[in-house]
Amino acid sequence: MLDKSATPTRSIYFSEEHEQLRAQVRRFVENEVKPHGLQWEEQGYVPREVLQKMGSLGFLGIRYPAEYGGSEMDTLGTVVLAEELGRSTFGGFAITVLVHTDMASVHIFNAGSPALKDKFMPDVVAGKKIVAVCVTEPFAGSDVKGIRTTARREGNDYVINGSKTFITNGVHADLYCVAAKTDPKAQPSQSVSMLLVEKGNSGLKVARPLDKHGWRSSDTAELHFDNCRVPAENILGQEGRGFYAIMKNFQNERTTIGAMCIGECSAALELTLDWVKSREAFGAPLWSKQAIRQRLAELAGKVEAGRQLVYHAAWLDARGFDATKEVSMVKAYCGELVNEVMYDCVQFHGGLGFMRESAIERMSRDARVQAIGGGATEVMLEEVAKRM
Repeated sequence: MLDKSATPTRSIYFSEEHEQLRAQVRRFVENEVKPHGLQWEEQGYVPREVLQKMGSLGFLGIRYPAEYGGSEMDTLGTVVLAEELGRSTFGGFAITVLVHTDMASVHIFNAGSPALKDKFMPDVVAGKKIVAVCVTEPFAGSDVKGIRTTARREGNDYVINGSKTFITNGVHADLYCVAAKTDPKAQPSQSVSMLLVEKGNSGLKVARPLDKHGWRSSDTAELHFDNCRVPAENILGQEGRGFYAIMKNFQNERTTIGAMCIGECSAALELTLDWVKSREAFGAPLWSKQAIRQRLAELAGKVEAGRQLVYHAAWLDARGFDATKEVSMVKAYCGELVNEVMYDCVQFHGGLGFMRESAIERMSRDARVQAIGGGATEVMLEEVAKRM
């Protein structure tokens, strides 16, 4: 039976299975995340037992095959998960999970050998092994071709040297999917490979945890690879094809972030609506002011437009269509929209919106990076422009 407490999406895109997932995730967030989220913000990471509980409930394997413990759902299943995690009001928690499920472990599943998948995917889906993806470097972010980390073949091993930064799950991950140049003399798009590095490798060092403006409950690190030796069988896909794997998965990552943004927008508007209906100024609730009512109504319309854009892009992807243009629109639009929504919601909360005790203050900090991570707005608009 569906949980009637979950707000119906009233969408043509979702099946009953999707709606059941939505209800389950929403219950988990209410019972297991919101009561403890502030503690995770203070300690700087989400406890492993929470992630394992999510694994036991099937939340970490939505898109993966049943043989690994997954649910074999489609892109719309990912959208449901991301939107509901975004509604949690704890962006750091949400991104911890979504990097693991939809931005990092996908490299193992999509390109790992059968032996690697059999070895690691069951624990990935169960939350027993958490995954990070290591692409960004001090001098290369959206420009993946510009990475400088190298992986030199020596006999039956690759030896990795270089640095990565802004790596989500970087401190506490068990598995690292690392982009490195295996042939620096090749064309930039054919010089990068993906390699799997396990925690405990003597050549992998967490140089330092990074102190962030937002996403405080997400552990983020700078990593150093110093003659980090990994078996040649740990290559993910063919040598020299890493750039294409990264570009391909950016589509999924950007859809996921867009859905997370929509969840954040929805939660912020709900919090603000409750506030302006109860907070009195000049002898009447703030809701009585036409300027406030109309601005919130306008934002609600923009959020609904963004929601439908996300759903449509995910629907196209689930059916095998090339949705690069639509997904780029999703990332550009939703990354900017979530910041627009947070700005006005903080404004309508007045002084309380500037206080650390309010959820909206935290949410406004968490939202800022959504226009940067996974492809900055400016990069996304260029992707759209190329296809106009």
